[in-house]
Amino acid sequence: MTGTLIVAGLGPGDEALITPEVTAALAEATDVVGYIPYVARIPAREGLTLHATDNRVELERATHALKLAAAGRRVVVVSSGDPGVFAMASAVFEAVEQSPRFAHVEIRVLPGITAMLAAAARIGAPLGHDFCTINLSDNLKPWDIVERRLRLAAQAGFAMAFYNPRSASRPHQLARALEILREECGPDRLIIFAHAVTTPEERISVVTLGEARAEMADMRTVVLVGNEATRRVGRYVYTPRRAG
Repeated sequence: MTGTLIVAGLGPGDEALITPEVTAALAEATDVVGYIPYVARIPAREGLTLHATDNRVELERATHALKLAAAGRRVVVVSSGDPGVFAMASAVFEAVEQSPRFAHVEIRVLPGITAMLAAAARIGAPLGHDFCTINLSDNLKPWDIVERRLRLAAQAGFAMAFYNPRSASRPHQLARALEILREECGPDRLIIFAHAVTTPEERISVVTLGEARAEMADMRTVVLVGNEATRRVGRYVYTPRRAG
């Protein structure tokens, strides 16, 4: 007896930005598995069991979801944003790789709107040309790799989006990232701090690298850095489609 496992993105926060495909999957689920604040977004109903777990247990969470699906349940693993962007989709496939007994479980990944794209849309089109996305957390990779990627991305002329820019346990790393960007890009590059985008707590500010301070971000903030051509047009920020 085998059920199904769906890995779904809940979008950046506004319920209107959850896709109809994800809404339909949640309506049919017998079990929803995920990080506590994401599971809290799912209304309780008869026939649905909510499995909320703490942060940094992604592999255990994925294994639990696979066990439920292997037992015949209709399981949805929820992430914020898109489940394939620094989220649970990769953890699920890692769990399958480590435990081949789950290879028969049917898995579907349903995309969602990321905080990066929601923030970019709010301010205009700062990611309108080539861009890259970097997770500033060093929980799963050494910080020297983060620094190297920052430098190379800046030297290559990418616009950039940063996830997990700053936390209580990593208060200094965004400050160091800003130092690197100022060294590589100078002080005039535009940078966007988007806090809790699409929620009632949303705050978005646009400054230059010379004005940017690490305290402008927290773990609910996504940071967007323009390339050398990124510019303001009134209250909007956009990056031209043509390379300079």
